[in-house]
Amino acid sequence: MNAHKQTFAEMIDQVRDIPIYRPSIEQGHFPILEKPEIARGFPDNWMTPRLADALKEGAAEFVLSTGTNHARMQIIRPPFFLLKSYYQLWSEHPDISDTWKQDCQRVSITTVLATEHVARVNARKRGAEPSALPSLEERRLDPRTLYLNLRLDPALWERDEVERMLEEMRVIQQAHPRGRYHLDCDSYHLAQLVRKALDWGLWRHFPKPASIIHAYEYTPRNVQRFLQRHFECPIIDLFGSTELGYLYFSDRHGRYWPYLDKMHLELIPVEQGSKIYSIIVSSLRNPYMPLIRYRSGDCAETSDGSPDPLRIRRFCGREKELLRLERGGVISQADLDDWIADATPSIFVYQLHLEAPRRARLLYTTFDGGPIEPAAEQALRRGLLEATGLECVLEHRAHIAIGKSGKYAWLVREDEMTGRGEP
Repeated sequence: MNAHKQTFAEMIDQVRDIPIYRPSIEQGHFPILEKPEIARGFPDNWMTPRLADALKEGAAEFVLSTGTNHARMQIIRPPFFLLKSYYQLWSEHPDISDTWKQDCQRVSITTVLATEHVARVNARKRGAEPSALPSLEERRLDPRTLYLNLRLDPALWERDEVERMLEEMRVIQQAHPRGRYHLDCDSYHLAQLVRKALDWGLWRHFPKPASIIHAYEYTPRNVQRFLQRHFECPIIDLFGSTELGYLYFSDRHGRYWPYLDKMHLELIPVEQGSKIYSIIVSSLRNPYMPLIRYRSGDCAETSDGSPDPLRIRRFCGREKELLRLERGGVISQADLDDWIADATPSIFVYQLHLEAPRRARLLYTTFDGGPIEPAAEQALRRGLLEATGLECVLEHRAHIAIGKSGKYAWLVREDEMTGRGEP
């Protein structure tokens, strides 16, 4: 696959006329570009004659970045910028490019915000208001992709909703000459759909996909194992963002590979001595808003602990959601996830609530609906205490509410209790 890495010097020559970069060019130094700096003076700080023409002609558009639990950022990009990046990777991926070449439809089970966006765009094209319950065709993004989910919290899907989604998947599958389709998903959403199909005796009606991509948020190891147990096709992860496109892809064995066309990456420790790295991206892939030394907000770890972007072994969560310990050190979502997955494969959704400097509650749901075994609970509590210094009480819940963005928060501080799970 194409993994051409743009050199930093080549990039500088191509951003000289963009106002936000003029001071850096004059000083010969580019500081790390933070999200607030992008927003300051937007869009004038990005405006060039070329961009103005592109906006006028529809070659560029204003959109909002996707936010998990933080403020969304307005950006400028070509239409379908992220989608084209996805399609490019799908069409070239060594494990699943066959489903692209066979013209498989892409069925997406992800956040309801994505579905609602597509329905709004399609309604606007018709000069109408979006339907309260848009039809399948009203949820079609383009000739290749359509969206299924119509509810914010997948844990609250009812039987009729699950039956509708399974039937829509079957319609798409049967329309293909070889009975194949490609499943795009948020991994939590797909796991919820599988659980409900199993619980309600509908699993035999679940049309088996020919390939799966999840690309929307961090996938816990237990969720990955659960999906791999129930699907025989390759399950691929993509890493990227609205403003950057996709930067890395996994293979069917979970190893990550770079996809750095027109990009240059740096990894900077989140604090001195840490092996968790902030991802700093310089990219010309978006011609209307090239980003130079941009802090993506994501964190990664490498296979050898070095800051080599070609050795990234996993993406371990958002930088703003790192837990900085009172005794020193930093914990990422991936660290907590490791301790949970090592203790038990049963935990599904989890959320760590910090209640005091050394006290926390770990709320969790399970795939089978019951609490974990006492021995697993004791092992997890002991592991958390040794690794973090936190006295942690585990609480089994039937439901942990999803965030308003359609994604889960793994860490909730005492002053952020809006994410508290419900009994």
